[in-house]
Amino acid sequence: MPKMKSRRSAWKRIKVTATGKLKRRKAYRSHILTSKSSKRKRHLRKPGLVHSTEAYKLKRLMVS
Repeated sequence: MPKMKSRRSAWKRIKVTATGKLKRRKAYRSHILTSKSSKRKRHLRKPGLVHSTEAYKLKRLMVS
């Protein structure tokens, strides 16, 4: 039986932390930044964690 392939898009977007949580980049930070406040852009700069209800689905995509 062949090896299971991982979804490469998930691997490129998500990193696994030392405790096993999934770290992601926040959305709404790519364009039309003039209409967004500095505070909002500053908070979007920091990485976020994937919610536990979604983490199971994403871990299954990242199986290799």
